[in-house]
Amino acid sequence: MVGTPIGNLEDVTHRALRILRSVSVIACEDTRETRKLLQHFQIDTPTTSYHEHNKRKAGPALIRRLLDGEDVALVSDAGMPAISDPGEELVRSALDAGIPVVPVPGPTALVTALVASGLPTGRFAFEGFLPHKGRERRRALERLKDEERTLILYEAPHRLLETLHDLRETLGDRPMTAARELTKLHEEYVRGTVSQVIDHFNRNAPRGEFVLVVQGAEAEAPVAGAPDPALLAGEVAAFVAQGMDRKLAMKEVAQRFGVSRKAVYQALLDAKDEK
Repeated sequence: MVGTPIGNLEDVTHRALRILRSVSVIACEDTRETRKLLQHFQIDTPTTSYHEHNKRKAGPALIRRLLDGEDVALVSDAGMPAISDPGEELVRSALDAGIPVVPVPGPTALVTALVASGLPTGRFAFEGFLPHKGRERRRALERLKDEERTLILYEAPHRLLETLHDLRETLGDRPMTAARELTKLHEEYVRGTVSQVIDHFNRNAPRGEFVLVVQGAEAEAPVAGAPDPALLAGEVAAFVAQGMDRKLAMKEVAQRFGVSRKAVYQALLDAKDEK
């Protein structure tokens, strides 16, 4: 598994070049993209395609070659393979077959954007690409609403504004950074609130692949005189016993007692642990 540059070819490592020269074949997400890298460094190793649309046929063929004693390098179009690409499945197949899997570290867009975002880096949650359909995307974001870690997402330019609007609607107008064209000539970081980033890209058409880094939810401070968790759990149980959906019951209890749904959920977990 060979990490390749996410833009600037100077970011390739000596080890990566040595491996790409020495293996029997290079499995590529897109052979045309990988060929640019190979030609630049005068590497003539044969390539074969391995991507989302041919993985069921190409994967077993690569496993057979590995079992026959060949060395195979797996690369993505940019960055580390197996992150938001089908390389993940090839790795599992290789391990299941008893084949050693050796990572050759290289640049990753998510970490590159995170460290330059100005947002907390100690704890983060990488979500990759959100669902394409708006309704499913909003549901995915709803599940992240109370996540306190910094959130990192990938997004394509033609869906960027839709996703930003869903971010604001679901998570609120939080601080964030939209990073594009990382390590390339037109590298850009747009920092501000979600609304400010939306305004920027309403005026400037989104171009290139994006990494979105979004501040996590603020940790809730304990509230003096907050209701007993056992009371919250009991109220939810009473609503559910009356036939109400559990999520709606949690929402109703949160509103009635002036607490967050997260507090109600924690109360339910605590009640379960005490049983």
